Amino acid sequence: MRAELLTLALIVGAFTWAFRFFPTKLDVSAMKADGVLARFLASTGPAAIATLFVASVLPMLQQGLPVPLITGTAAVLATYLASRSVVGATLAGSAGYGLAVWALA
Repeated sequence: MRAELLTLALIVGAFTWAFRFFPTKLDVSAMKADGVLARFLASTGPAAIATLFVASVLPMLQQGLPVPLITGTAAVLATYLASRSVVGATLAGSAGYGLAVWALA
């Protein structure tokens, strides 16, 4: 393994750990609900999910039309919009992706 890659992985890992660890140690009892820090902390979850989604989708998009990806994403969005259930949307997306892979095989 190249030293640059290992160094980058260690730096990213350290910042990821700090980004997850330090917000749990903040004293939020005196924080305003509509303050800048409250809005920042409330947006970190969706931002992390969006980042992971983009990072996992980009390699698939470089190989042409990813039917399983489109099917799974559509199932997640449709189920979440219909029921507002994160669990149901996750299961529907997994099932949609798996069925599309199975149908194309």
